Amino acid sequence: MATKVKIDFATAGDRDVAALCAARDDGALRHVITANNQRLFRAAWSILKDRGDAEEAVQATYLSAFARIGSFEGRSSLSTWLTRIVVNEALGRLRAVRRRKAQLDKAGVLVMDEYRDKLMRGSEPAAPDAALAREQLRVLLEEAIAGLPDAFRTVFVLREIEGLTVEETGLALDLPPNTVKTRLLRARRKLQDALAPDVHSALTGSFPFAGADCAAMTERVLAALRGASAR
Repeated sequence: MATKVKIDFATAGDRDVAALCAARDDGALRHVITANNQRLFRAAWSILKDRGDAEEAVQATYLSAFARIGSFEGRSSLSTWLTRIVVNEALGRLRAVRRRKAQLDKAGVLVMDEYRDKLMRGSEPAAPDAALAREQLRVLLEEAIAGLPDAFRTVFVLREIEGLTVEETGLALDLPPNTVKTRLLRARRKLQDALAPDVHSALTGSFPFAGADCAAMTERVLAALRGASAR
């Protein structure tokens, strides 16, 4: 009985992994999906600004990509190839959403999907102080990034959050390198301007020394003063 050779997909070449995916090798498929889930989700979210829609776009991307992965030629990395597909998928969905919204607006129907995540977050149980602070910061950053102009948002997510190079980002978005650099710079400036008031407000409340800490310090000092007076 022949022993099946275990493949290290992390070190295998992209064309070899793609060929295994085309042959529907379960290990290769699982590796590609796991390795790219976060990047593809973030790229889709940067366009759609909705978690549920982004997840659907990523799933559709995998189905589309694996259906034609046999044609992958390795001109870019497999991850970049998938990112290009998810960007196109998300843009297509965004156009469809805008068409539907335009039709609804004409009928006088108010669309409230943009508040869905906020309502869901409001139902979550309270977290410890440190975790809560991190969550508040995450939400603050997500909202600021979501507020970036469409042309800047995806560039920022792919470069700053996913760590793609200028060249990889350009390939994924079909943009010249200089355009990628310019849009990233402008995105950073807009984020800085948008976050400045909130950061200042947060900083003024940083390093609190109140409540139990304040009371304990007061008692220690008073006790020390009483001890000094008694000597």
